Amino acid sequence: MEELVIRLGSDANPVIHWMVWSDSEKDIIASGELAGPADLASLPERTGKHQAIVLIPGSECLMTWVEMPAKASRKALQAIPYMLEDELSGDINEHFFAIGPKVDHSQGVAVIQHRNMVRYKAMLADAEIHPTRILPDTLALPHHEDEWSMVALGDELIVRQDSWKGMSGHTNWMLDAIGFHAKHQTEAITVHNYGETDLSTLANTHPQQAELELPMQILAKGALKEKFTLLQGEYKIKRAKSQGAWQKWKLAAILAGVALLTSLIDKTVTLQSLTAEKESLNAQITEEFKRAFPETRRIVNVRSQMKQKVASLEQGGSGLSMLIVLTQLSDAFAQSNVKPQTLRFDSKRSELRMQAVASNFEALEQFRRLAEAQGFEVQPGAINNRDNQVIGSLSIRS
Repeated sequence: MEELVIRLGSDANPVIHWMVWSDSEKDIIASGELAGPADLASLPERTGKHQAIVLIPGSECLMTWVEMPAKASRKALQAIPYMLEDELSGDINEHFFAIGPKVDHSQGVAVIQHRNMVRYKAMLADAEIHPTRILPDTLALPHHEDEWSMVALGDELIVRQDSWKGMSGHTNWMLDAIGFHAKHQTEAITVHNYGETDLSTLANTHPQQAELELPMQILAKGALKEKFTLLQGEYKIKRAKSQGAWQKWKLAAILAGVALLTSLIDKTVTLQSLTAEKESLNAQITEEFKRAFPETRRIVNVRSQMKQKVASLEQGGSGLSMLIVLTQLSDAFAQSNVKPQTLRFDSKRSELRMQAVASNFEALEQFRRLAEAQGFEVQPGAINNRDNQVIGSLSIRS
């Protein structure tokens, strides 16, 4: 499974970090940085993904615990904003309260200003990115019982202090904050350092150098494991209707449209005898036919040729037809965003030959893996780059 993980920037530091991480292969597929929100719209084009796990700076989200009655009801949860009123600098109506984990009688709560949530949602919507989860970056760091973990990301330090507490900010003042906190502890704080930040000058700390990895790799792996999300209540995102069904039946729909337009020609000619309308409808049929079968160079009798194509699609090989094969491959097409340009079906060999277009080589490779997982044999052919797209030939056998 491949996931796009994005770490948004703050007003003070708008740089956006991103990574596509394969959890199954434990490998980085792609990664990079964006100068700011204006460049966020380029991510779906670069990665071929419109869904993402989104991390926000921990400095913009207060994570705290609230002691609750032993048998707290849902109404008791509604009183949490008033229980935290003294800890907030502004009006509680300006803040959103997301419910986190519960440990014994302690309820975890994440507090963030409404204006920031609105800004994040608008930023992602403008880029056509649909977040599956939004969470503070501090929760994406590894958790060590009674010990801290830390990683440097650009000019910032991200620190996780326990299962539901952390802080982030510019490296200089974050080191001062860690040092100030450590001085007031009776025992030295153990800090697992996942970067190369020098902690030797900090008093009352016990640095532990962890295995060095890319900062976004650490955050991406942690984000996949963390289940908390700020997308609750009024910010819970309604799932967009999947376009998978349309992709599954796209070819069938085109053929149905061709048949419908053909029927309209006959009725129009019979009832109205309007030559002009007949020519217009014939042009539409021809155009739809070309869309469905772009490999056809010469069109003499579109109705006859359309019937031949339909009959060819219905011819089976070992009990299979082209429509059945396409239906079985529909999920692979939808998930990889690979689009067929030309299709040919060899009924004797039960083999589908197609020329397909994809955004990158990885998309074609993902389609191959998904098709093979469905029990097909996929033999790749020639692959070429054209206009920022990849065009490849594939032979698919049942």
